Amino acid sequence: MNWNNKENKQLLKAILSLKTSDEARRFLRDLMTEKEINELAKRLKAAEMLAGKVSYLAIEKETGLSSTTIARVAKWLKGKEGGYRTIIDKLHHDPIQSRGGLS
Repeated sequence: MNWNNKENKQLLKAILSLKTSDEARRFLRDLMTEKEINELAKRLKAAEMLAGKVSYLAIEKETGLSSTTIARVAKWLKGKEGGYRTIIDKLHHDPIQSRGGLS
């Protein structure tokens, strides 16, 4: 993946500029279809469950994701980029999240 092209840099800049959950919600809804948003949310849920040592079968039942997608999420969760791990750590240690600030 080339993160250095103009369009991808602009996308990252746009994401980093979001300040509130409402801004994020509105941007993501304009950027993606409802189906795409739901798919990404399910992948994040799968990553959290994998981090909690939940079985693939239980994750399939909970999320509706295929075992192939869950395996891909597991690979990325353990990968060198660390994106899922960073977000999971932030979600579980963020005082705003624990206060219910992102409803």
